[in-house]
Order: sequence, then structure tokens, then C-alpha cells
Amino acid sequence: MTSHPPPRLGFAQIVNMNVGFFGIQFSFGLQQANMSPIYRTLGADEASLPLLWLAGPITGLLVQPIVGAMSDRTVSRWGRRTPYFLIGAILCSLGLLAMPFSPVLWFAAGLLWILDAANNVTMEPYRAYVSDRLPREQHALGFLTQSAFTGLAQTLAYLSPSLLVWWGLDRDATMDSQIPLSTVAAFLIGAVLSITTVYWSVRRVPELPLSEAELSAMRAKPRGAMATLREIADALRAMPPTMRRLWWMKLFQWYGMMCYWIYIVPSLAKTMFGTADAASPGFREASLLNGQIGGFYNAVAFIAAFALVPFTRRFGAHVMHAICLVAAGIGMWALPSIHDKAWLFLPMVGIGLAWASIMGNPYVLLAGCIPPERAGVYMGIFNMFIVIPMLLQMLTLPLYYQAWLGGEPDNVVRLAGTLLLAAAIAVLRVPTSRHPS
Repeated sequence: MTSHPPPRLGFAQIVNMNVGFFGIQFSFGLQQANMSPIYRTLGADEASLPLLWLAGPITGLLVQPIVGAMSDRTVSRWGRRTPYFLIGAILCSLGLLAMPFSPVLWFAAGLLWILDAANNVTMEPYRAYVSDRLPREQHALGFLTQSAFTGLAQTLAYLSPSLLVWWGLDRDATMDSQIPLSTVAAFLIGAVLSITTVYWSVRRVPELPLSEAELSAMRAKPRGAMATLREIADALRAMPPTMRRLWWMKLFQWYGMMCYWIYIVPSLAKTMFGTADAASPGFREASLLNGQIGGFYNAVAFIAAFALVPFTRRFGAHVMHAICLVAAGIGMWALPSIHDKAWLFLPMVGIGLAWASIMGNPYVLLAGCIPPERAGVYMGIFNMFIVIPMLLQMLTLPLYYQAWLGGEPDNVVRLAGTLLLAAAIAVLRVPTSRHPS
């Protein structure tokens, strides 16, 4: 971070600096919408699905704190954060190119590890870049604009297979592996977007140059693996109280969201089409339907992210986040009881509000309580608050899926709603000022 507050940016510049987040989140949207159907198509059973999603949280747990700490100390002609954006985006594009051509289950599961590692190399330096580049009074606008691009990207990611079918691609055309051609085409589009959008942001809104004094101070810091690990350990010990209290909200929130993402397609297949057979036309219809309702809730998130800015400034990020989580929790509880396609879109409004808030308001709270010179390492540690709940979900849900939830995917969706309501209570207990930004 420079020694003086960064200059205010115009709205167009804030939009340009977040275009790269569009490509990152398009990739995540493709995973959320398609990995469970891909796994089921390649032979996975429902109970084992959480274990096959372990790649994301484990790579995030290992990669993001380390990359965040390294980016705080990186000195290069391109800046501190930019090398990580570009390397991660290139690797992500390669992973997206290969994923839909997976011939067997183990290949797809292994490739997801590579793809998620690449996304994680890009993610937290990108969040730190927004914190670096904007003065504190623009943090709410910056992070909620980032949230809007998340909503837009994931809208298109979820809808891509359905749009391709609407434009004439045969919905029943598949690869030899039985992966639909519409899924293959969507991943190829994502591969192009991953690198081009990040490059756009890097060119349009480059990092601020550091002064010679700041560069000298950074070069004087110890380097190497042990220095990076010591930096992470020291940051954990010095973690601000607000950040510590955010853990409980993140635990319930992300455990719940993973329950929803992994089991929404099997739940829709059962409640809307009466099937659990991954090779049936009904299951493929459920996958396309999830793309449509997922695209809708992400479209809501795109609009809501901008609409939340004045309310977040007035009432506080914690209050607005709690309201949005309650709306999503109620919506998830309602979903398994709906058997008319048109009514499915109503609970998606609440889920879209929550998704807009999830990708913005917690980072408003975080950016206001951490020292600017350690933004990278703390953004990386904050990601641990995401991936540890995901890991817990993936390791524990198979243990009680049959015994407590009756082996029913719709009960997992109801559990997700309950956990989001608990997250709403937890965030209201986070100490923060009334006007965080």
C-alpha cells in the first residue's frame, strides 16, 4: 500500500478494475452448476458427492493465505498483485479447456484440483488489489461492484448450457463419456473469458506504483517459505476482533451454501422430475433447470449488489447481510415443497439477495478492520473462513446423509436454509461501526 491514501476512482474505473472478477467467477459458476452432474454422469453416487468437491476448499486452504502473504511482499515491474492474477488466469483457462473432456471420474476429480488451485492463485490477490486501489470510503462500492460482477458472471455461467440449447444445440447430444455437448461448449467459453477479462482489468486500471522508500522496506523483509509461514502465523495472532467474530457467520454460511450447490440438482431431479437416475432425460432436465434458476438468482445478485450500496452505507454491512441471509434461508426451506417450475423463481430472489451480500458485505467489514499493508495475507486468511466450513461439510455430510437426512437430497437443501438463518444471527453479533464505509 502507498504511504498516502489512494486517489478516488470514478465509477467507470471501478467497473474496469472488477471486469477480471467476471472471468474468475464465470469459472466458479461453471463448477457450481456442472460439477455434480458431471460427477454423477461419470458414475459417482449421491452420498460421495461432497468428497469429490474437496479440491476447492483444500486448495483454497493451502494456496490463498500463502499467495496473499507473498503478494504483500512481491516486488516486480508489474506490481505486487498482477503476476498472480495473470498466472492464475492462464492456468484456469487451461483447466476449463480440459474439464468437459474428462473420460472417467478420477480424471475429472483430479482436474478440479488443478482448476481450483489456479482460481485460488488469482482470487485473494484480486481482493487485496481492490482494497489497495480504493480509499476506505469507496470500499463498499468497490466490493459490491465486485459482487455485481460475480452475479453477472454466474448468471451467464449457469445459463450458458440452456442458452446454447435454445440457440439450436441438441440437448441430448453427448460426448462418449455422456457429458452433454452444451456443457462442453460452456466450459470452452469460460476458458476464453478467464484470461481475457483479467488482462482487461490489468491494462485499464494498473496497480499504483510504490515509492522508493516503500520498495526498499519491502525488499528488506525476509523472504522464502519460512518467512511467508511466519507472516501468516503472526497475522493469525494479531487478527482483529471483528475478523475473529466473522468466523461464526462464515462457518454457518459456507457450510450451508455447499449443501445447496452440491445437492440442488439431485433435489430438483427428485421433486420436479421424479428421478434419481443420472443418465435419465429427467436428470438432464433438472441440470438445465438448475442453470435457469441459478442464472436467475445470479441476475438478482447482479442488480442487488448495486442496490445494496446505499443501504450498506446507511445501516451497516452486518445488518444488511443478516437481512439477506434470512431471505435466502426462507427460500431454501421452501424449494423442496415446490413442484411448479414457475414458482421456483420466487425463492431464488432471496438466494440472489444473499449471494450479492455474501460476495460484498463481509469484505466491507473485513477491509475496515485490517491494516492496509497486510491486506493480502488477511484476505488469504479470511478465505480460510470459507474453505474450512466447506471442508467440514464435505467430510461430515456423508457421515449423516443416510442416518439423519434419510438419504434425501431435498433434506440437504432444507439444512442449507437452516444454516443460513444461523449465519444471520451470528453476523449481528459482529462488533462494527454503524457506518463501515
